[in-house]
Amino acid sequence: MINDIQKDTESRMKKSLEALHANFNKIRTGRAHSSILDSVTVDYYGSQVPLNQVASVNVEDARTLSVVPWEQNMVPKIEKAIMTSDLGLNPASAGNVIRVPMPMLTEETRKGYIKQARAEAENARVAVRNVRRDANNDVKALLKEKEISEDEQHRAEDVIQKLTDKYIAEIDKLLEVKEHDLMQV
Repeated sequence: MINDIQKDTESRMKKSLEALHANFNKIRTGRAHSSILDSVTVDYYGSQVPLNQVASVNVEDARTLSVVPWEQNMVPKIEKAIMTSDLGLNPASAGNVIRVPMPMLTEETRKGYIKQARAEAENARVAVRNVRRDANNDVKALLKEKEISEDEQHRAEDVIQKLTDKYIAEIDKLLEVKEHDLMQV
């Protein structure tokens, strides 16, 4: 039972880390990378679908993305979807290729993005701590039902704390890398 709790705890903490990674990909740096457009959805025959399901997104150079729709009639819809997204990007189409230039980041926007990255990291830390709290409550419930001894409870809580420390350290490392990326000119 304790092993099940520990496995569940680790998988939930891993999901928190993956969510942070996805949130960090939405924060754009000065360089172009295709995952910036992952959150963009396009109206495709009446339903909203992710951009990567109606077009291929490629990095053309360090500051430009190219989006090639699979259907010619999707060009204006994709352009509109990118423009109306909250990413602050202005696409330009040339035939059936849409080029998305990455604007230079000013010092003020860099600091704003760093603040946003720190907030996302703190949310991930809180999520990891909540998982720890839930796991410790599950272990205490097992002790209360006399299914485990107090020694087993302490060992389980130590393992859960080590998992928490490990994932919080990974979150801090991801944040440090993201801040470094944002401050590069």
